[in-house]
Amino acid sequence: MAEKSKKPAIRFAGFTDAWEQRKFIDLFVEKREKTEYENEDTLLSCAINGIFLNSELFGHFRGSSTIGYLRVNKNDLILSAQNLHLGNANVNLRFEHGIISPAYKVYHLNCSNPRFVHTWVKMDDTKNFFLSATTEGASQCRKNIEWETLEKQTLLFPSLKEQDKIGKYFEYYDNLITLHQRKYDKLVNVKKAMLEKMFPKDGADVPEIRFKGFTEAWEQRKLGEMADIIGGGTPSTSVSEYWDGDIDWYAPAEIADKIFVNSSQRKITAAGFDHSSAKMLPEGTVLFTSRAGIGKTAILQRKGCTNQGFQSIVPHKDALDSYFIFSRTEELKEYGETIGAGSTFVEVSGKQMAEMELMMPPTMDEQRQIGIYFHQLDNLITLHQRKLEKLKNLKKACLEKMFV
Repeated sequence: MAEKSKKPAIRFAGFTDAWEQRKFIDLFVEKREKTEYENEDTLLSCAINGIFLNSELFGHFRGSSTIGYLRVNKNDLILSAQNLHLGNANVNLRFEHGIISPAYKVYHLNCSNPRFVHTWVKMDDTKNFFLSATTEGASQCRKNIEWETLEKQTLLFPSLKEQDKIGKYFEYYDNLITLHQRKYDKLVNVKKAMLEKMFPKDGADVPEIRFKGFTEAWEQRKLGEMADIIGGGTPSTSVSEYWDGDIDWYAPAEIADKIFVNSSQRKITAAGFDHSSAKMLPEGTVLFTSRAGIGKTAILQRKGCTNQGFQSIVPHKDALDSYFIFSRTEELKEYGETIGAGSTFVEVSGKQMAEMELMMPPTMDEQRQIGIYFHQLDNLITLHQRKLEKLKNLKKACLEKMFV
């Protein structure tokens, strides 16, 4: 096996020296300062996704006393005795000081940049580094750290100046990811709030918020009055002539969290379509999964068909807007799960879906306005979701190239 390179693939200008092999105990010095009286300082807790106030995670103190707890300062490294290999390791960048359970270990950073170490402890290679110093715990996934073994292990670290550069670089990435995460979360919460306010609550005949110009009461109607509910079918899998054609044929597993679909993973031929119970669904159909995993939805952007795991909603022209009914996915899902729960094989039929009662605006114009609003909101949410994914992927790629 080739020896591991001591230089990363990508470096900042001016750094050419190989990274040095250092013992864990030389970089991180254990702190043993303990509290002498109750509630001496703010109680903290260490989790896989960061350092928190104990109250943020648990709501209340679960122990009997905080005497003998470990004192923690800003930039200290905190390691969990269990499941360290899963990422329960953090540098305290958030709190100036506090106390934490003696079930953890607290280390002072010796000639190490806190931001660099913060990035390093979350890497997959570092989790493997911790894993090599563990023994089996109470279960296969629960492992205990052997502290003496860990402290003798060696790792490759750059000079402090290079650590500073790398730490600041990934701090920028983390801040950018946090910013987009907050924007994404805010939009998701806005959508949740508007779904509650733009559709009438139980017992009401008007929503709390409406577009200007709409004042008439909403009406209760059955889904089957406004749309055809159409199932699907599967051609024989033993007849090759039925498969690999040009007709889209959807299965529930490929719907996931998509809003629109326009190309299925598997396709069938005209012969396969003719020799199955599949039905051709027009553009604008809202696919609705009707078996275990009830309630996944997506809007067809071009005509296609499905297997028998769907009861798809084909809106009647001038009676039901596709995006309006798609926006009510949670109502459709709740109804389908409730109705389908009574059978041995959890499934909701087309007849049952057609009987679903919904409060509806008296005009198509109001439906369309609501549909357009949620379409625009979903587009914004998707945009920020993609930005988040792109940033996380870029960070991951940089981690692989900028560490050894």
